[in-house]
Amino acid sequence: MKRLEKPSPKRNPRPKVVVIGGGTGTFVVLSGLKDKALDLTAIITVADSGGSTGRLRDEFGFLLRDEFGFLPVGDLRQSLAALAPENHQSWIRELLLYRFKKGKALKGHNLGNLILTALQDMVGSTPKALEVAGRIFRLDGHIYPSTLTNVQLVANYSDGTRIIGEHHLDDKALGGKKITSVHLEPEAVIYSKAAEAIKRATVLVIGPGDLYGSLIPNLAVKGVKEAFRQSQGKIIYVVNLMTRFTQTHGMTAQNHLDVVKRYLGRFPDVVVINNGQIPSSAKKLYAKYHEFPVTDDLLSKKEYQVVRGNFVSHMVIKQVAGDALARSLLRHDQPNLTSVIMSVIR
Repeated sequence: MKRLEKPSPKRNPRPKVVVIGGGTGTFVVLSGLKDKALDLTAIITVADSGGSTGRLRDEFGFLLRDEFGFLPVGDLRQSLAALAPENHQSWIRELLLYRFKKGKALKGHNLGNLILTALQDMVGSTPKALEVAGRIFRLDGHIYPSTLTNVQLVANYSDGTRIIGEHHLDDKALGGKKITSVHLEPEAVIYSKAAEAIKRATVLVIGPGDLYGSLIPNLAVKGVKEAFRQSQGKIIYVVNLMTRFTQTHGMTAQNHLDVVKRYLGRFPDVVVINNGQIPSSAKKLYAKYHEFPVTDDLLSKKEYQVVRGNFVSHMVIKQVAGDALARSLLRHDQPNLTSVIMSVIR
């Protein structure tokens, strides 16, 4: 008599989580989620034009073989470092984040930026370079540029000022001025794999990160709004801890959210904002640069849920020697932020 075998139970697929942004905020989110049972994808801005990335972009922009030229690697490299397995030691991450402090030509350059630039030159395209880097560093996740077009960020201000280049957002002369709109030049179309990831996502996390330097350059890409419209995934927006004098001076949490909604085409489903105490020492440091905690004026509406909690890390980040860019001194608390994101996924 033939033995009947029981059908094997179906394995539940890992939830697909897409993190959209760039820089240290995205690094915190990815680092917290990478050890969870998730199918992780990072969609990263390629409008970066400052620091080591800007120098490499200027030098290699027209030398690579692919038709789109050199795509900035700084924010892509941070995502690589965030997803790299640590295995009880952090040498891979430290190598990707290492910044040269000596030498005329190398001072200020980041080793991870140089590695990605070399890979782009060797394989001829940014997506292929990221794919190879993922295999080298054994990443469990995907990193996609939001577009393959070599773009510059353009910002318009209420007084008629217009700047071209993401690095100009930090010009001190622009401090306190109100940005009315940003767009990309030339017009950029979303990378096909990034669009597919958004459409298939279970949860999408936007931020934290500089509103106009890291988040909106992704949302301003043509096709992003349409991809979100076709997605059934829950959208989480993480509000920044502090304002940025040259970008978001005087902007409340609702002001931030309204800008995201304008480029996204809809409100997020969940808005995460800190109500924990920011260390007085950190507030004093920020106040020197006319930057202050983002005022919470959010009211829960039927379109979205507001989640408040203690999301501020009490470790103040020191400026790395050789780094020409002004970095955030505070970070979101990784365990608490991860816990909220996981609760939405579940």
